[in-house]
Amino acid sequence: MTDSLDQLEAELLAAVADAGDLDALERTRVAALGKKGAITARLKALGELAPDARKAAGQALNAVKTKVADAIEARKAALADAALAAGLEAERVDVTLPPRPEAEGRVHPISQTIDELTAVFADMGFTVAEAGDIEDDFHNFTALNIPPEHPARQMHDTFYLAPRADGSRMLLRTHTSPVQIRTMQGRTPPLRIIAPGRTYRCDSDMTHTPMFHQVEGLVIDRNIHMGHLKGCLIEFCRAYFEIDDLPLRFRPSFFPFTEPSAEVDIGCSRADGGLKIGAGDDWLEILGSGMVHPRVLAHCGLDPDEWQGFAFGMGIERIAMLKYGIPDLRTFFDSDLRWLRHYGFLPLDLPSMAEGLAR
Repeated sequence: MTDSLDQLEAELLAAVADAGDLDALERTRVAALGKKGAITARLKALGELAPDARKAAGQALNAVKTKVADAIEARKAALADAALAAGLEAERVDVTLPPRPEAEGRVHPISQTIDELTAVFADMGFTVAEAGDIEDDFHNFTALNIPPEHPARQMHDTFYLAPRADGSRMLLRTHTSPVQIRTMQGRTPPLRIIAPGRTYRCDSDMTHTPMFHQVEGLVIDRNIHMGHLKGCLIEFCRAYFEIDDLPLRFRPSFFPFTEPSAEVDIGCSRADGGLKIGAGDDWLEILGSGMVHPRVLAHCGLDPDEWQGFAFGMGIERIAMLKYGIPDLRTFFDSDLRWLRHYGFLPLDLPSMAEGLAR
């Protein structure tokens, strides 16, 4: 009995050690410990032995059963570790290799357009100025000569934050004009800046989104006049759209923060239902501009009798749509990689006046 039990133990432990995978190990377990397994069969036969012999044989069988079960668990853990290591090796990625071409990133048209704007205006001597998206009423409205009853101050146009302890309310800026105010307050003229950034208004449709981007420009110096404004914007529009003879038209308009004010149109044609920028029989409004209102200068601590200036502003999404033929404003914010692959730009194709804006 003892010899045959030792032989059974040796055979089962050898079978466990020889199991090459988890399936083979499971078959070995069933053959040893299953309902019809070798050890199970011997345990069932113990009832035929005398009481004293049954006790000794039962202890010996249970000892073999424990050894075999422990060996199976150990082998199972070893096989699982080996399978995991093999899987990790098969899926190993060499991070020192260059990326696959299809995984190449793209610069968003908004970022590209801001870079193009910056390149054009930097060539004219402008610098970039920035400020926070959250503003107070003074910098967003009052300092810009916007009266208390103006519709732009109402809740249906402006995102207001919860009232503060003194009852005043901060807001999400509705334009980047507060950057101009803070620049005039914090720096001594002459000034020549552009202020690109996010702005916020309660509006959403095919041509409006609650968050959008603007760029505004400001020039403050002595003896600045409307001719300087016109020359600057003509040069910008022709450089940005890369059309040397692009016609421009200045139409009288009204803005609270400029006087006189003008809207700027560029020439276009709409033949066959399309839109083509350039010389044509139609006009397209593109931006607003004007001479800085004396009250705005006074709010910023500048003497209007000594300093004059001009300002302008435009929507970045709008001019990007016109230049690159993007039909729907909302697609800028859809996070659609297919759209970005189509309209995006290569990261290293940085715009410059010397080598071209969009390449």
